[in-house]
Amino acid sequence: MDRSDQIRAVSQMQNYIATHLKEPITLSQLASAAGYSPFHADRLFKQWTGKTPFDYIRSLRLSQAAVVIRDESPKIVDVAFDFVFGSHEGFTKAFSKAFGLPPSRYSALQPAIGLFLPWDIGAYQKHLEKGEKSMSEKPAKDFVFVQIVDRPLRKCLLRRGIKAQEYFAYCEEVGCDVWGVLCSVKEALYEPIGMWLPSRLIPEGTSEYVQGVEVPLDYDKPLPQGFELVELAPCQMMVFQGRPYDDADFEEEVLGLMKVIDEFDPSIYGFAWADEDAPRFQLAPMGYRGYIEARPVKPIGK
Repeated sequence: MDRSDQIRAVSQMQNYIATHLKEPITLSQLASAAGYSPFHADRLFKQWTGKTPFDYIRSLRLSQAAVVIRDESPKIVDVAFDFVFGSHEGFTKAFSKAFGLPPSRYSALQPAIGLFLPWDIGAYQKHLEKGEKSMSEKPAKDFVFVQIVDRPLRKCLLRRGIKAQEYFAYCEEVGCDVWGVLCSVKEALYEPIGMWLPSRLIPEGTSEYVQGVEVPLDYDKPLPQGFELVELAPCQMMVFQGRPYDDADFEEEVLGLMKVIDEFDPSIYGFAWADEDAPRFQLAPMGYRGYIEARPVKPIGK
């Protein structure tokens, strides 16, 4: 079985789980979705995701249950049965083990917790196989939408790395679970972002690239271990949005738009780059909306 067949099989199992998450799921069903025996399906799934199918399903169910509890304030017992837990007690025990507090307390406090967000195995493997790419890929200038947005005085809940200057190096230093924590923050002003910090916000021995989410100034929830709050001054951001693309081609689109931004002259809109005023940031690449990145600016003469 070659690598592409393995990736296809695991992706099909991931898709089956996502579609049937609120139903009982057996290894035989996953094996049938993958087109392999239960033994090989189980082995492949753990090899590529780092979790057994059972652990993966349970982690995903608990995380989606946490989002329901956070956003809808339902009865805990109803959530337990909706996500195929046999009892209120079993769900509470599993939830507490996963997130460090029982679901009733989470409902009351709603702190940031580490949600499980599965990797897109196919897209990540494509990155590994291709290695580092030239920044001269597909500039696509004819397909870029540009706008100016204002950011208010706010705070940012973030997790620093060590030396990372881009996403994949950051994940190697910090791990891949930061995004799950950021996505759990109900008070978030906007969606989570990857950021390149200005030099004044980089303590010695920490990374330029970080991940975080912007929150109101009065955000006062307990901070997850390894996270901190940083105050960000009001600023203006020039936001660049590329064309929609196939998710499998995300790296080419990201690099292409980055090249456009680096070569762009903001003075045509009456602005200059202001890279020390605020972090440059990127949103999670999603093919249906195009890649989105923003760089701080200020009016010329100010």
